[in-house]
Amino acid sequence: MWRAFRLGATFGAGAEGTPSVRADAVAQLLLDGPPPEPGRVAALKLAGLRITGRLSLAGGTVAPYVQFDDCRFEDQVLLPECRAGSVRLVRCHLPRLEAARLQITGDLHLPQCVVTGGIRLTDARIGTDLLLNQLTVRRDRHGRAIAADGLTVGQDLDAELLDLRGEFSLRSARVGGRLNLRGATLRNPYGRDALNAARTTVEHTVYLTTSWPANRSPDTSAAPGGTDPAGGGEPSGTARREFSAEGGVRLDDARVGNAVVIDRARFRLGEGQQLSLRRLQTPELRITLGTPPSGTVSLAGARVGRLTDAPQSWPGPGQVDLTDFSYEALTPRTAFPLRERVAWLNAATPEYSPGPYERLAAALRAGGEDAHAREVLLAKQRRRRESLPPAGRVWGWLQDVTVGYGYRPGRAAVWMAVLWALGALYFALHKTPPPAGNDYRPHWSPALYALDLLLPVIDLGQDNAWREVGVSQWVASLLTLLGWTLATTVAAGASRMLSRG
Repeated sequence: MWRAFRLGATFGAGAEGTPSVRADAVAQLLLDGPPPEPGRVAALKLAGLRITGRLSLAGGTVAPYVQFDDCRFEDQVLLPECRAGSVRLVRCHLPRLEAARLQITGDLHLPQCVVTGGIRLTDARIGTDLLLNQLTVRRDRHGRAIAADGLTVGQDLDAELLDLRGEFSLRSARVGGRLNLRGATLRNPYGRDALNAARTTVEHTVYLTTSWPANRSPDTSAAPGGTDPAGGGEPSGTARREFSAEGGVRLDDARVGNAVVIDRARFRLGEGQQLSLRRLQTPELRITLGTPPSGTVSLAGARVGRLTDAPQSWPGPGQVDLTDFSYEALTPRTAFPLRERVAWLNAATPEYSPGPYERLAAALRAGGEDAHAREVLLAKQRRRRESLPPAGRVWGWLQDVTVGYGYRPGRAAVWMAVLWALGALYFALHKTPPPAGNDYRPHWSPALYALDLLLPVIDLGQDNAWREVGVSQWVASLLTLLGWTLATTVAAGASRMLSRG
Protein backbone atom coordinates (compact mmCIF):
# COMPACT_ATOMS: atom_id res chain seq x y z
CA MET A 1 0.00 0.00 0.00
CA TRP A 2 2.90 2.34 0.86
CA ARG A 3 4.58 1.74 -2.48
CA ALA A 4 1.30 2.07 -4.43
CA PHE A 5 0.67 5.40 -2.68
CA ARG A 6 4.03 6.79 -3.85
CA LEU A 7 3.30 5.62 -7.39
CA GLY A 8 -0.32 6.86 -7.40
CA ALA A 9 -1.39 3.31 -8.31
CA THR A 10 -4.38 1.29 -7.13
CA PHE A 11 -3.78 -1.14 -4.29
CA GLY A 12 -6.31 -3.91 -3.85
CA ALA A 13 -6.92 -7.41 -2.67
CA GLY A 14 -5.69 -8.86 -5.93
CA ALA A 15 -2.46 -6.85 -5.98
CA GLU A 16 -0.65 -8.75 -3.24
CA GLY A 17 -3.43 -10.89 -1.84
CA THR A 18 -3.96 -8.67 1.23
CA PRO A 19 -7.57 -8.89 2.47
CA SER A 20 -7.42 -5.93 4.85
CA VAL A 21 -5.49 -2.84 5.93
CA ARG A 22 -5.44 -0.95 9.21
CA ALA A 23 -7.32 2.34 9.39
CA ASP A 24 -4.46 4.00 11.28
CA ALA A 25 -2.04 3.08 8.47
CA VAL A 26 -4.42 4.65 5.96
CA ALA A 27 -4.67 7.78 8.12
CA GLN A 28 -0.86 8.03 8.40
CA LEU A 29 -0.51 7.88 4.62
CA LEU A 30 -3.14 10.56 4.08
CA LEU A 31 -2.01 12.96 6.80
CA ASP A 32 1.75 12.47 6.71
CA GLY A 33 2.61 10.23 3.80
CA PRO A 34 5.92 9.82 1.99
CA PRO A 35 6.81 11.87 -1.08
CA PRO A 36 5.84 10.47 -4.47
CA GLU A 37 8.24 8.61 -6.72
CA PRO A 38 9.98 10.92 -9.19
CA GLY A 39 7.62 11.78 -12.01
CA ARG A 40 4.56 10.42 -10.21
CA VAL A 41 1.70 11.97 -8.18
CA ALA A 42 0.97 10.45 -4.79
CA ALA A 43 -2.60 9.16 -4.36
CA LEU A 44 -4.39 6.68 -2.15
CA LYS A 45 -6.45 4.31 -4.30
CA LEU A 46 -7.77 1.23 -2.51
CA ALA A 47 -10.00 -1.40 -4.10
CA GLY A 48 -11.77 -4.42 -2.61
CA LEU A 49 -10.22 -4.16 0.86
CA ARG A 50 -11.46 -4.33 4.41
CA ILE A 51 -10.50 -1.31 6.50
CA THR A 52 -10.07 -2.44 10.11
CA GLY A 53 -10.41 -0.02 13.00
CA ARG A 54 -11.75 3.53 12.91
CA LEU A 55 -10.52 5.83 10.15
CA SER A 56 -10.19 9.25 11.74
CA LEU A 57 -9.02 12.29 9.76
CA ALA A 58 -10.77 14.82 12.00
CA GLY A 59 -9.24 18.27 11.78
CA GLY A 60 -6.53 17.08 9.41
CA THR A 61 -5.42 18.25 5.99
CA VAL A 62 -5.39 15.63 3.25
CA ALA A 63 -3.37 16.68 0.21
CA PRO A 64 -3.38 13.47 -1.91
CA TYR A 65 -6.24 12.33 -4.05
CA VAL A 66 -8.38 9.72 -2.22
CA GLN A 67 -10.46 6.92 -3.75
CA PHE A 68 -11.93 3.76 -2.21
CA ASP A 69 -13.60 1.25 -4.54
CA ASP A 70 -15.62 -1.70 -3.19
CA CYS A 71 -14.12 -1.35 0.27
CA ARG A 72 -15.72 -2.31 3.57
CA PHE A 73 -15.13 -0.21 6.66
CA GLU A 74 -15.48 -2.02 9.96
CA ASP A 75 -15.99 1.23 11.91
CA GLN A 76 -17.26 4.70 11.12
CA VAL A 77 -15.27 7.18 9.04
CA LEU A 78 -14.55 10.48 10.82
CA LEU A 79 -13.92 13.56 8.66
CA PRO A 80 -15.19 16.50 10.78
CA GLU A 81 -13.36 19.76 10.02
CA CYS A 82 -11.08 17.88 7.64
CA ARG A 83 -9.65 19.62 4.56
CA ALA A 84 -9.13 17.69 1.35
CA GLY A 85 -8.97 17.99 -2.41
CA SER A 86 -11.32 15.26 -3.72
CA VAL A 87 -12.65 12.20 -1.91
CA ARG A 88 -14.40 9.37 -3.73
CA LEU A 89 -15.94 6.28 -2.19
CA VAL A 90 -17.56 3.99 -4.76
CA ARG A 91 -19.64 0.90 -3.82
CA CYS A 92 -18.27 0.97 -0.29
CA HIS A 93 -19.94 -0.17 2.92
CA LEU A 94 -19.70 2.12 5.96
CA PRO A 95 -21.27 1.97 9.42
CA ARG A 96 -21.39 5.80 9.45
CA LEU A 97 -19.83 8.86 7.81
CA GLU A 98 -19.24 11.76 10.19
CA ALA A 99 -18.14 14.81 8.18
CA ALA A 100 -19.51 17.96 9.82
CA ARG A 101 -17.74 21.12 8.60
CA LEU A 102 -15.76 19.09 6.07
CA GLN A 103 -14.05 21.31 3.49
CA ILE A 104 -13.35 19.82 0.07
CA THR A 105 -12.04 21.92 -2.81
CA GLY A 106 -13.00 19.30 -5.40
CA ASP A 107 -15.67 16.58 -5.44
CA LEU A 108 -17.17 14.32 -2.80
CA HIS A 109 -18.49 11.13 -4.41
CA LEU A 110 -20.43 8.40 -2.61
CA PRO A 111 -22.18 6.54 -5.46
CA GLN A 112 -23.66 3.09 -4.78
CA CYS A 113 -22.36 3.08 -1.21
CA VAL A 114 -24.27 1.60 1.73
CA VAL A 115 -24.19 3.54 5.00
CA THR A 116 -26.04 1.82 7.82
CA GLY A 117 -25.78 4.49 10.51
CA GLY A 118 -26.37 7.78 8.73
CA ILE A 119 -24.28 10.54 7.15
CA ARG A 120 -23.56 13.90 8.73
CA LEU A 121 -22.51 16.76 6.44
CA THR A 122 -23.67 19.66 8.58
CA ASP A 123 -22.05 22.94 7.45
CA ALA A 124 -19.77 21.05 5.06
CA ARG A 125 -18.35 22.84 2.00
CA ILE A 126 -17.95 20.98 -1.28
CA GLY A 127 -16.07 22.95 -3.92
CA THR A 128 -17.59 21.36 -7.02
CA ASP A 129 -19.99 18.36 -7.07
CA LEU A 130 -21.58 16.18 -4.40
CA LEU A 131 -22.48 12.84 -5.98
CA LEU A 132 -24.86 10.55 -4.06
CA ASN A 133 -26.30 8.52 -6.95
CA GLN A 134 -27.70 5.10 -5.91
CA LEU A 135 -26.56 5.70 -2.35
CA THR A 136 -28.33 3.66 0.34
CA VAL A 137 -28.49 5.19 3.81
CA ARG A 138 -30.23 4.13 7.00
CA ARG A 139 -31.00 6.44 9.90
CA ASP A 140 -28.80 7.41 12.81
CA ARG A 141 -29.94 7.43 16.43
CA HIS A 142 -31.68 10.77 15.88
CA GLY A 143 -33.80 9.46 13.00
CA ARG A 144 -31.82 11.22 10.27
CA ALA A 145 -30.36 9.39 7.30
CA ILE A 146 -28.50 12.42 5.93
CA ALA A 147 -28.03 15.49 8.11
CA ALA A 148 -26.75 18.24 5.82
CA ASP A 149 -28.07 21.47 7.28
CA GLY A 150 -25.99 24.43 6.15
CA LEU A 151 -24.27 22.37 3.43
CA THR A 152 -22.67 24.35 0.59
CA VAL A 153 -22.09 22.72 -2.81
CA GLY A 154 -20.33 24.73 -5.48
CA GLN A 155 -21.99 23.02 -8.43
CA ASP A 156 -24.44 20.09 -8.57
CA LEU A 157 -25.89 17.90 -5.85
CA ASP A 158 -26.79 14.69 -7.67
CA ALA A 159 -28.71 12.10 -5.66
CA GLU A 160 -30.40 10.11 -8.42
CA LEU A 161 -31.91 6.78 -7.29
CA LEU A 162 -31.06 7.65 -3.70
CA ASP A 163 -32.54 5.21 -1.16
CA LEU A 164 -33.02 6.63 2.33
CA ARG A 165 -34.75 5.38 5.43
CA GLY A 166 -34.88 8.35 7.77
CA GLU A 167 -34.93 12.11 7.28
CA PHE A 168 -32.93 13.90 4.59
CA SER A 169 -32.29 17.30 6.18
CA LEU A 170 -31.01 20.07 3.89
CA ARG A 171 -32.12 23.12 5.82
CA SER A 172 -30.38 26.36 4.81
CA ALA A 173 -28.22 24.52 2.27
CA ARG A 174 -26.81 26.28 -0.80
CA VAL A 175 -26.37 24.49 -4.14
CA GLY A 176 -24.63 26.33 -6.96
CA GLY A 177 -26.13 24.15 -9.70
CA ARG A 178 -28.99 21.68 -9.62
CA LEU A 179 -30.51 19.57 -6.85
CA ASN A 180 -31.24 16.27 -8.56
CA LEU A 181 -33.41 13.72 -6.74
CA ARG A 182 -34.67 11.87 -9.81
CA GLY A 183 -35.96 8.43 -8.93
CA ALA A 184 -35.08 8.82 -5.24
CA THR A 185 -36.95 6.83 -2.60
CA LEU A 186 -37.25 8.70 0.69
CA ARG A 187 -38.95 7.00 3.62
CA ASN A 188 -39.16 8.28 7.15
CA PRO A 189 -41.47 6.21 9.37
CA TYR A 190 -39.73 7.64 12.44
CA GLY A 191 -40.60 11.35 12.07
CA ARG A 192 -42.60 13.96 10.21
CA ASP A 193 -40.48 14.80 7.15
CA ALA A 194 -38.77 12.60 4.59
CA LEU A 195 -37.15 15.65 2.95
CA ASN A 196 -36.66 18.89 4.84
CA ALA A 197 -35.10 21.49 2.54
CA ALA A 198 -36.49 24.61 4.18
CA ARG A 199 -34.64 27.85 3.38
CA THR A 200 -32.52 26.07 0.77
CA THR A 201 -31.06 28.07 -2.12
CA VAL A 202 -30.59 26.30 -5.47
CA GLU A 203 -29.17 28.34 -8.32
CA HIS A 204 -30.53 26.15 -11.13
CA THR A 205 -33.29 23.52 -10.85
CA VAL A 206 -34.78 21.16 -8.27
CA TYR A 207 -35.82 17.79 -9.74
CA LEU A 208 -38.27 15.52 -7.93
CA THR A 209 -38.98 13.43 -10.99
CA THR A 210 -38.61 10.08 -12.71
CA SER A 211 -35.18 8.54 -13.22
CA TRP A 212 -34.51 7.34 -16.73
CA PRO A 213 -32.06 4.70 -17.94
CA ALA A 214 -28.62 5.75 -19.07
CA ASN A 215 -29.39 5.14 -22.73
CA ARG A 216 -32.24 7.63 -22.60
CA SER A 217 -31.20 10.21 -20.08
CA PRO A 218 -33.14 13.46 -20.34
CA ASP A 219 -31.42 16.76 -20.82
CA THR A 220 -30.18 17.86 -17.40
CA SER A 221 -31.39 21.34 -18.13
CA ALA A 222 -34.95 20.12 -18.68
CA ALA A 223 -36.63 23.08 -17.17
CA PRO A 224 -37.85 26.13 -19.06
CA GLY A 225 -36.62 25.71 -22.62
CA GLY A 226 -35.02 22.28 -22.04
CA THR A 227 -35.91 18.78 -23.18
CA ASP A 228 -38.71 17.38 -21.09
CA PRO A 229 -39.01 13.60 -20.77
CA ALA A 230 -42.33 13.94 -19.00
CA GLY A 231 -43.99 14.64 -22.30
CA GLY A 232 -44.08 10.91 -23.02
CA GLY A 233 -42.79 9.02 -25.99
CA GLU A 234 -40.39 6.73 -24.11
CA PRO A 235 -39.55 3.52 -25.95
CA SER A 236 -41.53 0.43 -25.08
CA GLY A 237 -39.99 -1.64 -22.32
CA THR A 238 -38.05 1.28 -20.89
CA ALA A 239 -37.81 0.98 -17.13
CA ARG A 240 -38.12 4.05 -14.98
CA ARG A 241 -38.28 4.78 -11.30
CA GLU A 242 -40.44 7.54 -9.88
CA PHE A 243 -39.48 9.88 -7.10
CA SER A 244 -41.25 8.60 -4.01
CA ALA A 245 -41.60 10.15 -0.56
CA GLU A 246 -43.22 8.47 2.44
CA GLY A 247 -43.31 11.41 4.81
CA GLY A 248 -43.50 15.14 4.49
CA VAL A 249 -41.57 17.11 1.88
CA ARG A 250 -40.69 20.71 2.77
CA LEU A 251 -39.30 23.40 0.49
CA ASP A 252 -40.49 26.26 2.69
CA ASP A 253 -38.76 29.60 2.02
CA ALA A 254 -36.61 27.98 -0.68
CA ARG A 255 -35.10 30.09 -3.47
CA VAL A 256 -34.67 28.29 -6.80
CA GLY A 257 -33.15 30.17 -9.71
CA ASN A 258 -34.62 28.23 -12.63
CA ALA A 259 -37.46 25.86 -11.79
CA VAL A 260 -38.90 23.35 -9.36
CA VAL A 261 -39.95 20.27 -11.34
CA ILE A 262 -42.20 17.76 -9.56
CA ASP A 263 -43.20 15.27 -12.22
CA ARG A 264 -44.53 11.71 -11.99
CA ALA A 265 -43.71 11.68 -8.29
CA ARG A 266 -45.55 9.90 -5.51
CA PHE A 267 -46.22 11.42 -2.11
CA ARG A 268 -47.57 9.24 0.66
CA LEU A 269 -48.39 11.68 3.42
CA GLY A 270 -49.63 10.71 6.84
CA GLU A 271 -51.36 12.77 9.50
CA GLY A 272 -49.64 16.11 10.00
CA GLN A 273 -47.45 15.64 6.90
CA GLN A 274 -47.50 17.92 3.86
CA LEU A 275 -45.99 18.64 0.51
CA SER A 276 -45.11 22.12 1.72
CA LEU A 277 -43.91 24.84 -0.68
CA ARG A 278 -44.68 27.78 1.57
CA ARG A 279 -43.08 31.05 0.48
CA LEU A 280 -41.16 29.28 -2.29
CA GLN A 281 -39.73 31.64 -4.91
CA THR A 282 -38.92 30.36 -8.39
CA PRO A 283 -39.48 31.41 -12.03
CA GLU A 284 -41.32 28.15 -12.76
CA LEU A 285 -43.14 25.52 -10.74
CA ARG A 286 -44.18 22.26 -12.38
CA ILE A 287 -46.50 19.94 -10.50
CA THR A 288 -47.53 17.23 -12.93
CA LEU A 289 -48.32 14.09 -11.00
CA GLY A 290 -49.92 10.85 -12.10
CA THR A 291 -51.82 10.50 -8.82
CA PRO A 292 -52.57 13.26 -6.30
CA PRO A 293 -50.73 13.35 -2.98
CA SER A 294 -52.46 11.50 -0.19
CA GLY A 295 -52.27 14.55 2.10
CA THR A 296 -52.17 18.34 2.06
CA VAL A 297 -50.34 20.52 -0.46
CA SER A 298 -49.45 24.01 0.76
CA LEU A 299 -48.47 26.87 -1.58
CA ALA A 300 -49.17 29.59 0.96
CA GLY A 301 -47.16 32.71 0.23
CA ALA A 302 -45.28 31.15 -2.71
CA ARG A 303 -44.19 33.40 -5.59
CA VAL A 304 -44.01 31.68 -8.98
CA GLY A 305 -43.49 33.06 -12.45
CA ARG A 306 -45.11 30.20 -14.38
CA LEU A 307 -47.30 27.44 -12.95
CA THR A 308 -47.53 24.20 -14.92
CA ASP A 309 -49.94 21.63 -13.54
CA ALA A 310 -52.57 19.01 -14.34
CA PRO A 311 -55.98 18.19 -12.80
CA GLN A 312 -54.69 14.99 -11.20
CA SER A 313 -51.84 16.87 -9.48
CA TRP A 314 -54.05 18.20 -6.71
CA PRO A 315 -55.66 16.42 -3.74
CA GLY A 316 -59.33 16.72 -2.83
CA PRO A 317 -61.35 19.57 -1.29
CA GLY A 318 -59.80 21.31 1.68
CA GLN A 319 -56.34 19.82 1.06
CA VAL A 320 -54.77 22.61 -1.01
CA ASP A 321 -53.68 25.84 0.67
CA LEU A 322 -53.44 28.75 -1.80
CA THR A 323 -53.34 31.56 0.74
CA ASP A 324 -51.42 34.47 -0.81
CA PHE A 325 -50.08 32.20 -3.57
CA SER A 326 -49.22 34.21 -6.69
CA TYR A 327 -48.20 33.26 -10.23
CA GLU A 328 -47.90 35.29 -13.42
CA ALA A 329 -48.64 32.68 -16.09
CA LEU A 330 -50.52 29.39 -16.25
CA THR A 331 -49.71 26.54 -18.64
CA PRO A 332 -51.57 23.29 -17.88
CA ARG A 333 -49.71 20.18 -18.99
CA THR A 334 -52.96 18.38 -19.89
CA ALA A 335 -56.50 19.59 -20.47
CA PHE A 336 -57.68 21.48 -17.41
CA PRO A 337 -61.22 22.78 -18.18
CA LEU A 338 -62.16 26.11 -16.66
CA ARG A 339 -64.99 24.53 -14.68
CA GLU A 340 -62.52 22.16 -13.00
CA ARG A 341 -60.10 25.02 -12.39
CA VAL A 342 -62.78 27.08 -10.66
CA ALA A 343 -63.83 24.02 -8.62
CA TRP A 344 -60.15 23.67 -7.64
CA LEU A 345 -60.19 27.25 -6.37
CA ASN A 346 -63.45 26.73 -4.49
CA ALA A 347 -62.07 23.61 -2.81
CA ALA A 348 -58.86 25.44 -1.86
CA THR A 349 -60.70 28.32 -0.17
CA PRO A 350 -63.13 26.99 2.46
CA GLU A 351 -63.74 30.62 3.42
CA TYR A 352 -64.22 33.19 0.68
CA SER A 353 -61.05 35.01 -0.35
CA PRO A 354 -60.88 37.15 -3.49
CA GLY A 355 -57.13 36.82 -4.01
CA PRO A 356 -56.95 33.33 -5.61
CA TYR A 357 -59.68 34.21 -8.11
CA GLU A 358 -58.09 37.52 -9.06
CA ARG A 359 -54.67 35.94 -9.54
CA LEU A 360 -56.11 33.20 -11.73
CA ALA A 361 -57.97 35.78 -13.80
CA ALA A 362 -54.79 37.85 -14.19
CA ALA A 363 -52.84 34.79 -15.35
CA LEU A 364 -55.55 33.89 -17.87
CA ARG A 365 -55.68 37.46 -19.13
CA ALA A 366 -51.90 37.48 -19.52
CA GLY A 367 -52.26 34.37 -21.69
CA GLY A 368 -54.84 36.08 -23.90
CA GLU A 369 -57.84 34.22 -22.47
CA ASP A 370 -59.98 37.25 -21.61
CA ALA A 371 -63.27 35.36 -21.80
CA HIS A 372 -62.05 32.79 -19.29
CA ALA A 373 -60.72 35.55 -17.05
CA ARG A 374 -64.19 37.13 -16.96
CA GLU A 375 -65.73 33.77 -16.09
CA VAL A 376 -63.35 33.42 -13.15
CA LEU A 377 -64.20 36.90 -11.88
CA LEU A 378 -67.89 36.09 -12.23
CA ALA A 379 -67.31 32.92 -10.18
CA LYS A 380 -65.59 35.09 -7.59
CA GLN A 381 -68.65 37.32 -7.25
CA ARG A 382 -70.94 34.31 -6.95
CA ARG A 383 -68.71 32.88 -4.25
CA ARG A 384 -68.71 36.24 -2.46
CA ARG A 385 -72.49 36.34 -2.58
CA GLU A 386 -72.62 33.21 -0.40
CA SER A 387 -70.97 35.12 2.44
CA LEU A 388 -73.36 38.11 2.35
CA PRO A 389 -76.48 38.71 4.48
CA PRO A 390 -79.88 37.94 2.89
CA ALA A 391 -80.39 41.43 1.43
CA GLY A 392 -76.93 41.36 -0.11
CA ARG A 393 -77.54 37.92 -1.58
CA VAL A 394 -80.79 39.11 -3.19
CA TRP A 395 -79.08 42.15 -4.69
CA GLY A 396 -76.17 40.00 -5.86
CA TRP A 397 -78.52 37.47 -7.41
CA LEU A 398 -80.26 40.30 -9.27
CA GLN A 399 -76.93 41.58 -10.63
CA ASP A 400 -76.00 38.06 -11.66
CA VAL A 401 -79.23 37.38 -13.51
CA THR A 402 -79.37 40.73 -15.23
CA VAL A 403 -75.82 41.60 -16.24
CA GLY A 404 -73.64 38.84 -14.76
CA TYR A 405 -72.08 41.30 -12.29
CA GLY A 406 -71.00 43.42 -15.23
CA TYR A 407 -68.99 40.65 -16.86
CA ARG A 408 -71.89 39.81 -19.19
CA PRO A 409 -73.22 43.25 -20.17
CA GLY A 410 -75.06 41.83 -23.16
CA ARG A 411 -77.67 40.44 -20.80
CA ALA A 412 -78.87 43.98 -19.98
CA ALA A 413 -79.63 44.64 -23.64
CA VAL A 414 -81.54 41.35 -23.87
CA TRP A 415 -83.60 42.15 -20.76
CA MET A 416 -84.27 45.67 -22.01
CA ALA A 417 -85.43 44.37 -25.38
CA VAL A 418 -87.72 41.81 -23.75
CA LEU A 419 -89.27 44.37 -21.40
CA TRP A 420 -89.65 46.89 -24.20
CA ALA A 421 -91.44 44.35 -26.40
CA LEU A 422 -93.77 43.27 -23.57
CA GLY A 423 -94.52 46.88 -22.61
CA ALA A 424 -95.19 47.96 -26.18
CA LEU A 425 -97.48 44.96 -26.74
CA TYR A 426 -99.42 45.65 -23.55
CA PHE A 427 -100.04 49.32 -24.32
CA ALA A 428 -100.88 48.58 -27.96
CA LEU A 429 -103.65 46.20 -26.86
CA HIS A 430 -105.20 48.84 -24.60
CA LYS A 431 -106.91 52.08 -25.44
CA THR A 432 -105.02 55.33 -25.67
CA PRO A 433 -104.64 56.87 -22.19
CA PRO A 434 -105.92 60.42 -21.56
CA PRO A 435 -103.32 63.22 -21.87
CA ALA A 436 -101.75 64.54 -18.71
CA GLY A 437 -102.54 68.20 -19.63
CA ASN A 438 -104.12 70.45 -22.29
CA ASP A 439 -100.93 72.23 -23.36
CA TYR A 440 -99.17 69.32 -25.08
CA ARG A 441 -100.60 66.22 -26.64
CA PRO A 442 -98.06 64.15 -28.65
CA HIS A 443 -98.94 61.40 -31.07
CA TRP A 444 -99.64 58.19 -29.14
CA SER A 445 -96.96 55.54 -29.76
CA PRO A 446 -97.03 52.41 -27.53
CA ALA A 447 -93.43 51.50 -28.49
CA LEU A 448 -92.00 54.96 -27.69
CA TYR A 449 -94.07 55.16 -24.51
CA ALA A 450 -92.72 51.78 -23.22
CA LEU A 451 -89.17 52.76 -24.16
CA ASP A 452 -89.47 56.13 -22.39
CA LEU A 453 -90.64 54.35 -19.23
CA LEU A 454 -87.65 51.97 -19.30
CA LEU A 455 -84.95 54.59 -19.92
CA PRO A 456 -84.39 56.32 -16.55
CA VAL A 457 -82.44 59.36 -17.78
CA ILE A 458 -83.38 59.96 -21.41
CA ASP A 459 -86.70 61.80 -21.93
CA LEU A 460 -88.56 60.95 -25.15
CA GLY A 461 -91.54 63.16 -24.25
CA GLN A 462 -93.96 60.26 -23.78
CA ASP A 463 -94.11 59.13 -20.18
CA ASN A 464 -95.06 62.56 -18.76
CA ALA A 465 -97.56 63.31 -21.54
CA TRP A 466 -100.07 60.61 -20.67
CA ARG A 467 -101.97 59.73 -17.50
CA GLU A 468 -102.38 56.04 -16.84
CA VAL A 469 -104.98 54.68 -14.45
CA GLY A 470 -105.81 51.30 -13.01
CA VAL A 471 -103.75 48.32 -14.10
CA SER A 472 -101.92 50.34 -16.76
CA GLN A 473 -100.60 52.65 -14.05
CA TRP A 474 -99.11 49.66 -12.23
CA VAL A 475 -97.56 48.35 -15.46
CA ALA A 476 -96.03 51.76 -16.18
CA SER A 477 -94.61 51.98 -12.65
CA LEU A 478 -93.17 48.46 -12.90
CA LEU A 479 -91.42 49.28 -16.19
CA THR A 480 -89.93 52.41 -14.64
CA LEU A 481 -88.67 50.46 -11.61
CA LEU A 482 -87.15 47.71 -13.78
CA GLY A 483 -85.49 50.31 -15.97
CA TRP A 484 -83.82 51.92 -12.97
CA THR A 485 -82.75 48.52 -11.65
CA LEU A 486 -81.17 47.55 -14.96
CA ALA A 487 -79.40 50.90 -15.22
CA THR A 488 -78.04 50.57 -11.67
CA THR A 489 -76.72 47.07 -12.18
CA VAL A 490 -75.13 48.03 -15.50
CA ALA A 491 -73.46 51.01 -13.85
CA ALA A 492 -72.21 48.85 -10.96
CA GLY A 493 -70.83 46.26 -13.36
CA ALA A 494 -69.19 48.87 -15.57
CA SER A 495 -67.60 50.51 -12.54
CA ARG A 496 -66.26 47.14 -11.39
CA MET A 497 -64.77 46.36 -14.80
CA LEU A 498 -63.18 49.79 -15.09
CA SER A 499 -61.65 49.51 -11.63
CA ARG A 500 -60.16 46.09 -12.51
CA GLY A 501 -58.82 47.50 -15.77
